[in-house]
Order: sequence, then structure tokens, then C-alpha cells
Amino acid sequence: MARKNRDEFNEADAASEPVFCPLCERVIPDDEIDAHHLIPKSKGGKKTVGLHRVCHDQIHAIFTDSQLAKNFSTIEALLEDPTVQKFVAWIKSKPPGFSDSAKETRSGRGRK
Repeated sequence: MARKNRDEFNEADAASEPVFCPLCERVIPDDEIDAHHLIPKSKGGKKTVGLHRVCHDQIHAIFTDSQLAKNFSTIEALLEDPTVQKFVAWIKSKPPGFSDSAKETRSGRGRK
């Protein structure tokens, strides 16, 4: 099985071969895939990556759109954040279809 590039997401491809979440590296079930704008649409972003819905929700619970656009517009930058690292360490042990509510993890860092 070929692994999709973490920076290339195409919804048509999602049905044809497994898509791996670039954050947690688990296979994303078809009904759990979300397109994440690396730079939020509200800040002019167009490029997306496919993420688990739970991973996507968690990113938006931690960061504001301004923070995402300014400091976290790549998967690598997201993975350098200690709160994201803690979340990824926890979620990696869960089955691919696992879902949970996103938790605001830092005061003042949550989405407005």
C-alpha cells in the first residue's frame, strides 16, 4: 500500500486507497476524514490536508485561526507544539475509528 504524502489531500483519493493522518499516523476511515486548511480559509488559505476528525477538532480547540496562520501552518510546526505532541501520544493508541470530543488544552489558546 502506498502512503499518501502528508501535504496532499484529495477527497477522490480517499475512497481508493488508505489515507494516513499526518498527525497521528493512523489510517483514517472514510467517514472520519476532515480536510484541514493549513492556513485557515478565514486567513486566505486554500491548501488542505486530510486529518482524522478527532485530530482536526483538537487542533482547532488548541489554536485560534490567527495562531494557525501565523505559527502553525505546516504539519511539522503543529507536531513541534508540546500540547499537540501530548495529544498525539494519547491518540496513537486508539483504533482508527475512535472519536472523542476535543478538549481545550490551554487557557487563552482555544478557538474564539
